[in-house]
Amino acid sequence: MIRETEAAMRAALATQVQAIAEAERRGLYADSSARKTEVWLQEMLNISPGEARSRTLVARRATPQATLYGETLPADLPATAEAIQAGAITVQHARVIIDGMARLAPICTFDQEEQAEAMLAGYATEFPPHHLARLAERLRYHFDQDGAFREEETQHTIRELHYGSAADGMMFIKARLDRETGAKFTAVIEPLAAPRPAEDGTLDPRTAAQRNADAFDAMLDITLRSDRLPRAGGQRPHLAITIDFDDLKRGLISPGCDGLPGTITTTGQPITADNARRLACDAEILPVLLGSDGAPLNVGRTERTAPAHLRAALLQRDDTCAFPSCDRPPGTPDAHHIVSWIDGGPTNLNNMVMLCGHHHRAIHNQHWQITIEHNRPIFIPPTSVDPTRKPRPGGRPRHQEHHTILRQAIPRPRQPEATPACP
Repeated sequence: MIRETEAAMRAALATQVQAIAEAERRGLYADSSARKTEVWLQEMLNISPGEARSRTLVARRATPQATLYGETLPADLPATAEAIQAGAITVQHARVIIDGMARLAPICTFDQEEQAEAMLAGYATEFPPHHLARLAERLRYHFDQDGAFREEETQHTIRELHYGSAADGMMFIKARLDRETGAKFTAVIEPLAAPRPAEDGTLDPRTAAQRNADAFDAMLDITLRSDRLPRAGGQRPHLAITIDFDDLKRGLISPGCDGLPGTITTTGQPITADNARRLACDAEILPVLLGSDGAPLNVGRTERTAPAHLRAALLQRDDTCAFPSCDRPPGTPDAHHIVSWIDGGPTNLNNMVMLCGHHHRAIHNQHWQITIEHNRPIFIPPTSVDPTRKPRPGGRPRHQEHHTILRQAIPRPRQPEATPACP
């Protein structure tokens, strides 16, 4: 029903944008004393200014236009118009394409514009609007690398950070950071700002703004003490757990069995073998031989299941979570073994997948199956989730996919001037 109603809404919206185009051609907005079509729509439909402008732009650029003599002219963006009429994309997709083409127009030839618009309209049927916007921006960089370089240099020039103390002693900070610095700040602040639930499971009561403030405080403490800022793929905090190897291998302790649950060494709290098995997906396993009195007799070497270089490769392939349509924000993901390391699964790219904490638990608790096909994770749901067990491609649109799309779809234009080498 949800899919059917979505199709009906898209069909109705396609009809509406055609009517908006005709209304603008007739100048109906003036009959209502409105300045322009966007204002007329906003008042008539009681919608936001941004939504009214988006529908008007789509009507202007992505619908066939009629001349004063009754002739029909093709739409400025024919591929987008065709996708809208087919119900394959939304107004938000079309607005992204329109904005992207507006930025490409000054730097592309007519043929390149046609190719770019057709490509964006095609990928709009696969990518959500915000990922399509990233691809459009990558496309602009592809065609105008000199201009993009100058834009980045301009951003660096206008960078600024202001801070001061208010009358009550609180400090305020206001900043505008260039892309590179902003990416560094995000990489540092996000792991520190992750929600921290209480030991009894109570959700973190702090707002996102409060967590960001606490993360900034923690970042300053780390900086003052030593050079220990968190790194993507670097060493993570230790959670020492002691558990019988056979219990870990079984993954579940049945009621009444002789085995004991694991113990979190630092707190003395018990932990189930299921959770210990999940944590072991991305941890150091330290085999310890105990004597009859429980004292260690021999300690084997550690086996790091996801070393830094492998985590970097997994992040490059899967992003922070490969689960289909994962909407978790970027953070510190878990490197999950498809075939458990405890069961002899290898620690390599074809046997591992990146998962956020939520989906890592779901994979273990619901018993999803994962395969790697053509270097992409495929998730097979259990019958409790989907009785047909239809495989679902995992992962999210990534920068390297965008790069491949650009290389295959449109050859990069010749650059008239080479960027001077750094001295």
